[in-house]
Amino acid sequence: MPVAPPRICGCGKVVPHGIRCACQQKRDAERKARHDQQRPSARERGYDKKWQFERQAYLRSHPYCRKCKERGLKVLATVVDHIIPHKGDKILFWSKGNWQPLCTHCHSSRKQREERR
Repeated sequence: MPVAPPRICGCGKVVPHGIRCACQQKRDAERKARHDQQRPSARERGYDKKWQFERQAYLRSHPYCRKCKERGLKVLATVVDHIIPHKGDKILFWSKGNWQPLCTHCHSSRKQREERR
């Protein structure tokens, strides 16, 4: 099976196909750290005791990950995700019609990738 050739990074290093250069990884880590410093805490974003109570109740009544279920898998949900990101809108935050149960994998990978698009 053919393998794609290596590429040359902006820093001048030759990097194998599909691998990020160390300079790119460092830049990504710095960008994430800056973002995290500017971001309000979870409590400030509304994820408080009331949210924890509602989240647990929702997961009891919706125990399986919606994305895995669509693929025919039965995986327990661990996260209550906002389908439409609320971005501080309290009405959208508390609208149960905007909630979906997801497993950690689906929330951390697929959903985050969709939102970045």
